[in-house]
Amino acid sequence: MRDRGDLTKGADQAMSDLLQYDPAAADAVLDAAARETVVQRLVTARETLLGDLTDPPTSTSFNPLDIDFVDWPEKMLADDTELSRIEETASAFRDQNDEIVLLGIGGSSMGPRALFSALCDPFHNERPRQARGDSPRVYFEGDNLDNNSLVALLDRLAQLAGRRWALLVTSKSGNTLETAVALRVFLAALESRCEDPAEVPGALAVMTGAESRLREMARTIGCENIFSLPERIGGRFSILTAVGLLPAAILGLDIRQLLAGALATTRRFRETDPGNNPVLDHAATSITAEEHHGLSIRVLSVWTKALEPLGLWHDQLLSESLGKDGRGATPLTVVNTRDLHSRGQQHQDGRRDKLITNLLIDDPGSTPLVIPARADDSDGLNRLAGRTMPELLGAAIRGTNQAYAQDRRPTADIRLPRLDEFTLGQLVQMLMLSVTLEGYATGINPFGQPGVEGYKRQMHKELDG
Repeated sequence: MRDRGDLTKGADQAMSDLLQYDPAAADAVLDAAARETVVQRLVTARETLLGDLTDPPTSTSFNPLDIDFVDWPEKMLADDTELSRIEETASAFRDQNDEIVLLGIGGSSMGPRALFSALCDPFHNERPRQARGDSPRVYFEGDNLDNNSLVALLDRLAQLAGRRWALLVTSKSGNTLETAVALRVFLAALESRCEDPAEVPGALAVMTGAESRLREMARTIGCENIFSLPERIGGRFSILTAVGLLPAAILGLDIRQLLAGALATTRRFRETDPGNNPVLDHAATSITAEEHHGLSIRVLSVWTKALEPLGLWHDQLLSESLGKDGRGATPLTVVNTRDLHSRGQQHQDGRRDKLITNLLIDDPGSTPLVIPARADDSDGLNRLAGRTMPELLGAAIRGTNQAYAQDRRPTADIRLPRLDEFTLGQLVQMLMLSVTLEGYATGINPFGQPGVEGYKRQMHKELDG
């Protein structure tokens, strides 16, 4: 992991370290005049959004107004108190535990899982401790009312005789049933595991709102590892708060570089013009495709399995932010080349209702596998002998995009120079800012999730009836 230095250096990297957005293939299909009009709307919307970062906000009537994620990375890096506390707690949990169970739902689970999958060994939990950076195994629960999954994890933990495990719990309100019920179950198991009841509070960390039932429960049992979630940052925007940073730090990831990458994106969003502003440019392509061409499905095509959970995090981000008042595009994550053999048929030859955005990584990070030659060549693949897997993937990417272009199916590319903390921080901040800016430009409040509250009310009626 490279040392990128202090805050200023971390946010002002050379272009070779910065995420790039390329809509050229989409521009060849979309209406150029319409896009230029959308760009001007977005420039105005940016000023409105930035005005809402003031205290009090000056530009909008959105309620709720969960806008503080925009400047959160800068605030965290500038004021070391909270960040140091997260790192200290993470160090203790990493040193004292062999397993971590993370309980949460929505952004409280999807954000940490996205970081885990993108930045850790894909077989992290199967490796011996030394091979996984001397960090614990991590399991995700409390995100579903799935009896079998809960029983299986509880059974595994019960078999770990002499090994310590701990709980991380995230719920801003403390009222989310899936997480609250899982906490009761796993807290009982934790109390059974600890021979001394005094050990229980130290094996629990809680991330919650200023006033919540979860905070009250944590205090009741004497837990001191309580992190307050910012009032004006909603769950799906919380990946760079303690929600994502504490699990990431426990895994040994460089959380300061995550924040530095996000800060770099925010500065580009604030300061750069259209055409060199990934946030604004991505929003422009998305709005133009939907409003002027009827492309109501947005496919995020990730070309590595490691980014599938990030795609699912983005699905929630887009759905809950813009899926309101009978409006909003439908997100879909695909993993290629895997899904070229399933959804690829529809994307190439189905309804013309999709904008495809490729998420590409220039440097694969690991040693390229070389295709070996065989004496018999019965599979006919000696023609590829000596080629590497990244070369094959590159050919698949180019071939797929050429096929879409020939049929005038619009695509755009998000390119990361590599997959590390700094670039991933850039990416998640770009996606959060872009969906928020789109809401401002189209008159949809990107904050809150009133539709989700409807299912919760009805479920509680069923349970209480």
